[in-house]
Amino acid sequence: MLKIQAQSKIPTDYGIFTVYAFSENEEDWTPHLVWVAENTDVTTTVNVRFHSECITGEVFHSKKCECGQQLDAAMKYMSENGGVIIYLRQEGRNIGIINKLRAYELQEQGWDTVEANLKLGLPADARNFDIAVEILDVLKIKEVNLLTNNPDKVRSIENSGIILNSRIPLEIESNEMNESYLVKKKNYFGHLLEKI
Repeated sequence: MLKIQAQSKIPTDYGIFTVYAFSENEEDWTPHLVWVAENTDVTTTVNVRFHSECITGEVFHSKKCECGQQLDAAMKYMSENGGVIIYLRQEGRNIGIINKLRAYELQEQGWDTVEANLKLGLPADARNFDIAVEILDVLKIKEVNLLTNNPDKVRSIENSGIILNSRIPLEIESNEMNESYLVKKKNYFGHLLEKI
């Protein structure tokens, strides 16, 4: 069972958030992180973003994806409107950074994002959003507006006991380096992208 191992207020460029570390074991060095904006009331409908770790996009500003820009946009939105970002330690659609770099190398040889994962013997997407639902339960959040373009995240809420009030799109403009990646997300995974 996941539980809160530590918490602290952290000032950011977007405002003050209370950050909770969630894991089963207090010695886990890579816990899931929950960022709760200062003006959030968890007893009402809560704006929520499930966001999977992407060190290349968030820390090093890779142009191969839109993950860093989505996280920035979500932090800004939550700071202005209240809400919660559940930061899941599921790097590379949960294949890890080493396999993610191996997949990138295959992409340089002409394989697309899905083909590269499958060629490595890995699933196209191994993420588990039930973890995020469990965290919402721990936080006693009963109703959400979900910031996402991903229908799997929507289904994870619809299949839980939590009420999905609405889906809020979080679409980022493509660039020449990630347009084919976003097309694949739309056509293969069914992501709800209007600009692609």
